[in-house]
Amino acid sequence: MPRSLFVTAPFTIDARNPVAMFEIQPMNAETYRRQTRRSTVIIALMFLALAMVLSTAAVTLFGEPGGDNLRFNVGGVFAALLLTVALMRGKFWRQEWMAPAVYGWQLKRSLMSVTNVMHQVTTAVEQSDPSAMKLLRFYHLGLSQMHQLDGNSSDQSQLAREMDQHKARMEALGIDTEQRRLNPAWFEAIKQTPM
Repeated sequence: MPRSLFVTAPFTIDARNPVAMFEIQPMNAETYRRQTRRSTVIIALMFLALAMVLSTAAVTLFGEPGGDNLRFNVGGVFAALLLTVALMRGKFWRQEWMAPAVYGWQLKRSLMSVTNVMHQVTTAVEQSDPSAMKLLRFYHLGLSQMHQLDGNSSDQSQLAREMDQHKARMEALGIDTEQRRLNPAWFEAIKQTPM
């Protein structure tokens, strides 16, 4: 039985909602990288096989012997790309072998949703808004995990200082520092904060 990437049971969120509830899960970075490489290779090989088969079929069915069949080759590759995306999102997205890649995608998407409103977050944090403080703490924890999973230690030291300063400020205000779950209500509260 393969070792699981997640320390706790995997979760599901609605991938169409960028601000859906997302929870940072503890995981092993080496296992994450190994499993994401494997899923990337599987998807790439599947795309190549589909592209060759569909291009060959398009040229065989619609092409002319000795003629210019580039458009049929390109059409086959494009059809393979569409089919690969459809298979990934429809069938493979919930498969266990795709879980690390899906988690990484969801983590980065959650972080991007915070980045998109970061100017509002920093303004609200300066005003000691509890929702903004929690949102920034989630962002710091998620960004730290993303750097760890990607093996990016160069940005970690600067982030660690920012995280420690923000954590100390939250503790001084009596706000819980364990903000591992992205709460959509925080975004609504940020929008209500006067600029």
